Amino acid sequence: MRGMNKIPRTIRWVLAVFLLLVLFMSAARVFSWYVFRIPMADTGPTSRTFWLGLRYDARVAAAISLVVLAATSFLPLDPFRNERSRPWWKGFFIIVTLALVMFFVTDFLHFRYLNQRLNASALSFLEDARISAGMVWQTYPVFRLTITVIGVTWIIVALLMFLYRYIAFRWDPPAKFTRIVSFILVLVFFCICIFGRIGQYPLRWSDAFNLGNDFNANIALNPIQSFFSSFKFRSSSYDVNKVREAYPRMAEYLGVTQPDANALRFERNVVPDSIYNWNGNQQPNVVLVICESFSGYKSSMWGSPLNTTPYFAELCKNGLFFDNCFTPLIGTAKGVWATITGIPDVELVKTASRNPMMVDQHTIINDFKGHKKFYFLGGSTSWANIRGILTNNISGLNLYEEGSYNVPKVDVWGISDMNLFLEADKVLKTEDHPFFAIIQTADNHRPYTIPEEDRKQMDIVNFPIDTLRKYGFESNEELNAFRYTDYCFRRFMETAKKSPYYNNTIFAFIGDHGIAGNAGPLFPRSWTDNRLSSNHVPMLFYAPGKLPAKRIHDLASQVDVLPTLAGIVNIPYRNSGMGTDLMARNARDSGKENKVFIMDYNNKNLGLISGEYYYNRAMQGRATSLVWADFAAKPVEAAPDTASYEWWSQAFYHTARYMLLNNKKAGSEGNK
Repeated sequence: MRGMNKIPRTIRWVLAVFLLLVLFMSAARVFSWYVFRIPMADTGPTSRTFWLGLRYDARVAAAISLVVLAATSFLPLDPFRNERSRPWWKGFFIIVTLALVMFFVTDFLHFRYLNQRLNASALSFLEDARISAGMVWQTYPVFRLTITVIGVTWIIVALLMFLYRYIAFRWDPPAKFTRIVSFILVLVFFCICIFGRIGQYPLRWSDAFNLGNDFNANIALNPIQSFFSSFKFRSSSYDVNKVREAYPRMAEYLGVTQPDANALRFERNVVPDSIYNWNGNQQPNVVLVICESFSGYKSSMWGSPLNTTPYFAELCKNGLFFDNCFTPLIGTAKGVWATITGIPDVELVKTASRNPMMVDQHTIINDFKGHKKFYFLGGSTSWANIRGILTNNISGLNLYEEGSYNVPKVDVWGISDMNLFLEADKVLKTEDHPFFAIIQTADNHRPYTIPEEDRKQMDIVNFPIDTLRKYGFESNEELNAFRYTDYCFRRFMETAKKSPYYNNTIFAFIGDHGIAGNAGPLFPRSWTDNRLSSNHVPMLFYAPGKLPAKRIHDLASQVDVLPTLAGIVNIPYRNSGMGTDLMARNARDSGKENKVFIMDYNNKNLGLISGEYYYNRAMQGRATSLVWADFAAKPVEAAPDTASYEWWSQAFYHTARYMLLNNKKAGSEGNK
């Protein structure tokens, strides 16, 4: 100990600051791992995860400590040689520690909400600050969280100042040589920590995804590094050379009838040859329900023992049900975008709906020319600027949102889903000509509100926490909100049957996205390990007596909803997105050539499902994987070559980036 006292006090204090910050961040990682781990899933060895996480934490702690080291080398800012600087340092550490604690608490809540570490895409929530704040207030114990933030900040600052006082009174004046050598050694140590490794290249955030498991990667990441590293993905441009390179095969896959590689023309004018007959000359109505967080593995259609959606499962038995459907990305705004435009929203930080350069978009909804257009949402369409994509692009849209209904709000998302369906029915049953209506639900979402009058009508159930987690739920509140969705579907369909439009209406249902979780008991292990459960959703087209009852296992995507509906209704349409008519593809080759593009924009992974395999790769770094993904077939022994998967995943990605800026409405400048 006496030898330690010969080391300069500032050096010892800076090292103490470094170690305390590393300890705090590592403790937060262990806590997150303990809370979010999936007991039934084999996430592999955790030693590599925590070792990599320690290096990320050391980088952040070293950066802060290096600032302290540099500042204390000047006499006016050295608290051991100038006592008047001590209050300044206390204020500095209060600000820094408060920021760190708030970052980690926000990261914990972000992970709990989206199963993703905090990154720059979270800034999009600030653009809907009122709605986001309301959701946080209604979902989380804000007062207790505030007390926790203040308490943890106070403890860390108190420990830092205690260490200062302890070091201040235990020292021997060091020799000049000792001061110089110790300063240089600590400086080199901090530089190595910031670089992250001994080698040519620094430690990158993408190295976490070389662990081969998304959960381990997210646990390893430090939220501060993850947040600031993700800023580099803000560009909305596209690489025209890569688009042009992919064009010939992509145009052929999409069925472009007049391909032009120079003009990059993706437009195709489709004249369907529907096998379905409708009443007389009147085209059928369409009611498209965009279902909040409708995870396939949590529902009854794939055999969940919790039997959460028995009514919807019965609908699926009596309609065209695509059981192998995926959303290109997760997030409600991205799901709505993909459904309406037919283009994956591959914006890497914001959502496309928030980008003024992308607000002008063609949608196949406008090709339903004889149909009156409706959009029903229980809350406000100012959320994520969805109003822009709707009102700017859907001709003659009748928009019903918060303030349009004579029923009270139940939470931050507006009126209840039950009242939303009933209010929509009141409007639609007065129509005497065809209509295209979209109803977007919200209650299967935190804060999981179920109005008291509906709680009395549906059976509220409770299961042990280990049972809930085994089948993908984190709480009974989440489970009952999922069951409430099914109850609302039943009430809506029963009400619609009494309305004049019912017998000439196609009801379509698509999940806006899924939720990552333990899909292990019902799906291949790859679904949990590779987060396919966050993209897998049901797709249903239901019109009893008019559409056949058939369960179809063809690969399908959210972008296919509108082309398939247009094909079923038998209307000519212009398609300049990525979606295709699933029934036409099924008639051509039983869907064997179907491909599904998936992108994890939080973890920056590109993926593709083709045949029975799911391929994904890191957009930075070298991590790739090819896993068996078909839950309806047994794995084959020989896996295909990944080169084709890599090519198609890149082709879809670069083409989507191009389409986001080149899918303008007919007559708009620059339309291709």
